[in-house]
This record gives sequence, C-alpha cells and structure tokens, in this order.
Amino acid sequence: MARLKEHYDDVVRKALTEKFGYENPMQVPRLDKIVVNMAVGKAVSDSKKLTNAVTELTKIT
Repeated sequence: MARLKEHYDDVVRKALTEKFGYENPMQVPRLDKIVVNMAVGKAVSDSKKLTNAVTELTKIT
C-alpha cells in the first residue's frame, strides 16, 4: 500500500492542486484508508482456486 500512497502524494496531489486551484496544501483531499476486498465464495473448498485468488490479490496490492 505504500506504493499507492507514494503515487498519490507525488502525482495525484499535484494534479488536484493544479486542477482545482488549491492555495493551501491542507485543502487537498487526503487518503485515510484503502480497503481491498475479494469474495472467494466456493473457492474455499478448492485449493487451486484459492491459490489463484491469493495470487491475483497479491498482484493488485
């Protein structure tokens, strides 16, 4: 998640400041929490599907 926060701080905050004309850095919205959720359903009983789900979630985060 640190990678996403760094991207937000380096790229997104600057773009928001330019787009909306914020004069004070405290006016720019900040990230409080990032939540990633995945429903696996029937994969709990199938280890191959569960492994694939873990692999995909790992790639996202």
